[in-house]
Amino acid sequence: MHLASLSRRQLARLAAAAAALTLLATGCVPFGEDEPAPGDDSATGQDDGDGQDGQQGGPELAPVGTSAAQELPTDPAEDAAYAAYYEQDIEWGPCEDVEQYDPSIEMQCGTVTVPLVWDDPDAGDIDLAVARQPAQGEATGSLLLNPGGPGSSGVDFAGSASYLFSPEIQQSYDLVGFDPRGVSRSAGIECLSDEETDEYRASTVEPGTTEAADELERVAQACEANSGEVLPYLDTFSVARDLDVLRAAVDSEQLDYFGFSYGTYLGATYADLYPERVGRFVLDAALDPTVTADEMSAGQAEGFEQATESFLADCLERGDQCPFKGELADAKQQLHAFFDSVDAEPLDTGDPQRPLTGALARSAVLMVLYDDAYWQLGREGLSAAMEGDGAQLLQFSDISAGRNSDGTYADNSQYAISAVNCLDHPGVVDEQWQQQEAERLAEEFPTFGPSMGHSGASCAQWPVQPLREPAPISAEGAGPIVVIGTTRDPATPYEWSQNMAEQLDDAVLLTYDGDGHTAYGRSGGCIEQHVDAYLLEDTVPEEGLTC
Repeated sequence: MHLASLSRRQLARLAAAAAALTLLATGCVPFGEDEPAPGDDSATGQDDGDGQDGQQGGPELAPVGTSAAQELPTDPAEDAAYAAYYEQDIEWGPCEDVEQYDPSIEMQCGTVTVPLVWDDPDAGDIDLAVARQPAQGEATGSLLLNPGGPGSSGVDFAGSASYLFSPEIQQSYDLVGFDPRGVSRSAGIECLSDEETDEYRASTVEPGTTEAADELERVAQACEANSGEVLPYLDTFSVARDLDVLRAAVDSEQLDYFGFSYGTYLGATYADLYPERVGRFVLDAALDPTVTADEMSAGQAEGFEQATESFLADCLERGDQCPFKGELADAKQQLHAFFDSVDAEPLDTGDPQRPLTGALARSAVLMVLYDDAYWQLGREGLSAAMEGDGAQLLQFSDISAGRNSDGTYADNSQYAISAVNCLDHPGVVDEQWQQQEAERLAEEFPTFGPSMGHSGASCAQWPVQPLREPAPISAEGAGPIVVIGTTRDPATPYEWSQNMAEQLDDAVLLTYDGDGHTAYGRSGGCIEQHVDAYLLEDTVPEEGLTC
């Protein structure tokens, strides 16, 4: 099945997955995948350590600096120095570059201006791109959306809102998405050219090698040369402050919010900064705020190993439709052998300039593992590739990276993820520990573990030091907040959702027993029913509910 034959609904689902896939495909090993904490004790419920030992006695982490948005002497919403930001109105107009799932619905776009440097509002501004799908009935308020990443476009995500959200939600809410600072239309950072990005994605190098370090340094230098003035201000504290300006701009006293994957981390950060302004909050596929960059990679290596086994087990049950044979262990070996063969000799795709390399093949399979609804596409793409035709897997990889058919890229998610994650998640600095951890991941999780090692060392090349320590977020005084976890989520393991729900002062955990990343819009109606009742009627789901 080629993508041209897919329905609009299937394409919308793939586009939504591509937004989430930013968390890993470009390296939620943070420099490179939806999917991911500082402050003083009184302001954010977190330790104010120096970043030297963020793992409570574990290996030393990279030194941590100070975010310009973490601690402010006043509440910006009540400070005259920020009045121009908080008093602005959005001038809504037609959207010129947003692809919609349902073109019959009139989308509206605009901009919101925020300070570049939150503790120095005279240092310049950033214009944030905003889009909304107006309520189809009488609007009861605005629901702010973040699709994850970090680095995914909320403006584009708003264009798919009619696919994801129920008719009842669309009747009652203006659904509002925004491109966070540094992302896509919102002063999006620029790094490599489109042609260089093609080369970067296709390159298959072993993490921890000199070649890998040189490649990461090349990207970091390009990002600094083209966007160095904004790189220090792309951390999640700054985005959370922006979110409060957006709240005011849509004329809401309290923020109603739905965040997926990394968007849960953003939402929890906002709730910690502004607990009294938290309205109805849904956090689907949570990132545990206490994990380091290395723990994030390890959790995902394990998650995608489990997802690989689930995909292969399902495939083997389908007989001749499956390109793998034998038992599960045999199928895993055959998949690994396929990756090895493509590493050694890239496959023809019909485009002599773009063969399917090992890196591109792995990113394609990763995308398939994000949702069991794609498993058929995965079987077909792998069947063709194992017979010598890499065209379908190249298409999947391109979708995951936001690459258009003309060779341009729809967004800058390949690089925005590094810009945010390298500020938010410090990693271990000890090279010997990094090597040992890389060897462990490769041995225990052999499908994708070998490419996920040396995650903490990756950001050593980044031009800005981390600005946040791993620490729990309590958001005392906010809530009730609804946290959703999927039991076999490969990108944000279920345990992370459990941990976030436990850390938050007032939260309930909804569980979806299933495969894939995120739950809302994928659970078959059960999660959607309880979340919609919360958003529409303020009916808090029963604690411990499993769908």
